[in-house]
Amino acid sequence: MTSPVELPELAQDDLPRLFDSSVPPGVYRLPSVGPDALMQAEAAGWVDAVVDLEGVTNKAEFMERCATGLELPDYFGRNWDALADLLTNLSWWGEAPGYLVLATSWTAFAEADPQDAAAAAEVFTAAVGFWAVRDTPLTILLG
Repeated sequence: MTSPVELPELAQDDLPRLFDSSVPPGVYRLPSVGPDALMQAEAAGWVDAVVDLEGVTNKAEFMERCATGLELPDYFGRNWDALADLLTNLSWWGEAPGYLVLATSWTAFAEADPQDAAAAAEVFTAAVGFWAVRDTPLTILLG
């Protein structure tokens, strides 16, 4: 990975364990992020979203894909602080037993813009940490 932020990898076989709390919530690299994760999240009653990063090469494009994929409120300021604020107050998503975000094409984004990928990973990690001490987990899978 070209980003200076080292993130743990989640084995495909461990994916179901996210939803029964035997694998802690976190920001994980997942070699193949696909519909299995979404189906398992939905079966567990979690809210899920996909941020498609295909072709994204900079922060502005990343923020736009987050706005679309996460269905962020119109007041989203398209900057790191605004993204962090919305990921630590998911009231706009409604209550759920958990939240799952899949970011597809992460590796290509990290190679195209390592600095902004690192900043995004830091925002994601902080948001997951915020929710980790609450009753509702947030997990972000980067594929």
